[in-house]
Amino acid sequence: MKFPIRYRHFEKIEKHAWLLGILTAFMVSLGGLAEITPLFMEAHRVQPADHVQPYDPLRLAGRDIYVREGCYLCHSQMVRQLRFETQRYGAYSTASESVYDRPFQWGSKRTGPDLARVGGKYTDAWQRKHLLAPRSLVPESNMPAYPWLEEATMDAEDIQARMRALRRLGDPYTDEQIAAAPQALKGKTELDALVAYLQGLGTQREASDE
Repeated sequence: MKFPIRYRHFEKIEKHAWLLGILTAFMVSLGGLAEITPLFMEAHRVQPADHVQPYDPLRLAGRDIYVREGCYLCHSQMVRQLRFETQRYGAYSTASESVYDRPFQWGSKRTGPDLARVGGKYTDAWQRKHLLAPRSLVPESNMPAYPWLEEATMDAEDIQARMRALRRLGDPYTDEQIAAAPQALKGKTELDALVAYLQGLGTQREASDE
């Protein structure tokens, strides 16, 4: 029995796995581009909110420590537009306040509370003690302690290199700001940097809303 020509094409594809694989990959690529391209273009149109500035050297180092230690695995930084979320955490998150986050810290995983608006909620001393001995402040906490941060220092040249790389991506760092990084990090530990990062979360959004 002979099939029409269009069916013979399908039969050829079904009998040749390599051809089926190539065509499948091609169609998946088209579908992926159709979904990713609009999001990519939209992301490049987002502008920073008023008063939102790129991280200073100490907070930039703290953000990198936050990511390195896996804090994002238990804490999101995304307040959704739901009443029970805004009542608990504060103003909902917007893309314009995360323009300088690479990688951004949005998400929905919350073993611990959301940190998008934690800046200024506690004192520096509280944050330090909480990082060194969480259960001394929150007995029911399952957060690990990070005692090594109190002794670890930072590489100023590495932070300067990061600032230069971020400038190429669009962050408006000046030569003066990059040159001042070693002085900003002088005598500081990784614990100081992480506390500075946490204390800044959400504060720029609050300033822009005033």
